[in-house]
Amino acid sequence: MHRLEVRDLRFDYEDMRMRFDLAIGTGEFLALVGPSGAGKSTLLSLIAGFDRPTSGRVLFDGVDLTASRPAERPVTLLFQDHNLFPHLCIADNVGLGIRPDLRLDAAGKARVEAALAEVGLQGLGARRPGQLSGGERQRAALALALVRERPLLMLDEPFAALGPALRRETLDLVRRMQRSRGLTVLLVSHQPSDARYAADRVAFVEQGEIRHVAPTAEFFAQPQPPAVAAYLGDVSD
Repeated sequence: MHRLEVRDLRFDYEDMRMRFDLAIGTGEFLALVGPSGAGKSTLLSLIAGFDRPTSGRVLFDGVDLTASRPAERPVTLLFQDHNLFPHLCIADNVGLGIRPDLRLDAAGKARVEAALAEVGLQGLGARRPGQLSGGERQRAALALALVRERPLLMLDEPFAALGPALRRETLDLVRRMQRSRGLTVLLVSHQPSDARYAADRVAFVEQGEIRHVAPTAEFFAQPQPPAVAAYLGDVSD
């Protein structure tokens, strides 16, 4: 059983003082929504270890990760820019998740091919990112997440460049990965429709704090807290 806990995690950025408390259970899909600049991406960065809090703790299965380096954490963090190196082929980009020196044995190469097949990119491993569509590049990044085999997958606005149909198709892929691998997923999105479509729970972030957390159906139901209602407006999609 995997449980992520963020306890009284504090971080100062320019004139904003952030404070986060959050708990995410095994295999849960939690979406973070809220205004731009509210601190959603910063929270992911703190969990991943790329930013260091001024105080508070990040725990995974009860183990304190707060002082751990990013590579030591059970986390894969994917960004909008796909985490892919443009000068490497897709198979090598995915292979980096197994060995940074790309000295893969037959078993490692088989894992890469299996991950590419799982995300629908079989036969495309020799191509470079620039030769793929935006949706295919995101699938390649998800294949990288698969071979890393980390139980916590965090997605920072990864589908922003995709149209509505591709967004849902890619969210469906993430849900399949979540269920087949038992992943815990944390998604930052500026599209409330993404949260409504895919998430088990939704957390609203405003001014550096998590103001409201609820199961997805409840989050989008009326009545809503005033700040949530003001952010969502008339969301009917």
